[in-house]
Amino acid sequence: MEERYLKQINFEGIGIEGQKLLKNAKVLLVGCGALGTVAANSLARAGVGYLRIVDRDFVELSNLHRQTLFDEEDIKNNIPKAEAAARKLRKINSDIEIDSMIKDVNSVTVEKMVEDIDLIIDCTDNFKTRYLINDVAFSKNIPWIYGGAIGSAGNVKFFLPEDGVCLRCMMEVPPPAGSTPTCDTSGVINTITGIVAMMQVNEAIKYLTNNTAAIEKKLVFIDLWENVIEKIELTQRESCPCCIEKSFIYLQDKRPEAVHICGNNSIQVDFQEKINNIETIYKRLKDAGIEVKLTPFLLSIKADGYQIKVFDDGRAIIKNAKTVEEAKTIYAKYIGY
Repeated sequence: MEERYLKQINFEGIGIEGQKLLKNAKVLLVGCGALGTVAANSLARAGVGYLRIVDRDFVELSNLHRQTLFDEEDIKNNIPKAEAAARKLRKINSDIEIDSMIKDVNSVTVEKMVEDIDLIIDCTDNFKTRYLINDVAFSKNIPWIYGGAIGSAGNVKFFLPEDGVCLRCMMEVPPPAGSTPTCDTSGVINTITGIVAMMQVNEAIKYLTNNTAAIEKKLVFIDLWENVIEKIELTQRESCPCCIEKSFIYLQDKRPEAVHICGNNSIQVDFQEKINNIETIYKRLKDAGIEVKLTPFLLSIKADGYQIKVFDDGRAIIKNAKTVEEAKTIYAKYIGY
């Protein structure tokens, strides 16, 4: 172990004891895109002993400029992001355990995902999932690290339940749908996603090696284009529904969802019902003359200008659908529910 991590062990803040702590640590990365690939790569190389990587999506060409664990072969072979990342990471460090979960993160699935986890790193692209992470983290007393990037700007904040301040102290409710820019409309540069993710990893390593006094407690804002770095003090909201009143409404909301996916021009439909006959669907569509491909990971359909990826847990990602209602209609037409 010492040879692989020698330069890291020689750093005073980690040492041999810190390296042992990293080896025994278990980290959940929620999302494996621009932030998640960078964070997973660095954590694996640092020797974090167990990484659970969760992502609902598959690799596309537009991902490659910033999602550093993927390549063109992953696109050609229709590899889901979590699995593609796990395959790369196992080649980088065979001494650690990588658990890839090709699933959506929602109020039904998230509690299973955080089992036996020491730390959660938010690498998502939407606020609804972040509020769910906040709920499950504070309900189970698990620290989590928020990260976000759009355009040339990004934010990082470490939320420690013992400190009291949570995401709902910062913003009591998520921004209204459509009110915030997305990477579809505003774009994003790979320098800011890389820096935000590495800052998340840096704080994670501090926590996992018991260097909690070194953790940055303020929200850090960076705009690389404007050369701005700010630290913003957050205070606990007196009547915060989450960290004060222990009301975890996002965790308790078990309704099925359909959501837009950032940077993908896609909508995910999830009726939370596992598909047991995906081969039957494949045969039915093929017999109907529809362009369809079945892999060990998903069913891929091209029809009527849509690209539909169907997973065996019942989720479907429908590209080129403009509204939730349209996506549900396409789901019903080709898959049924």
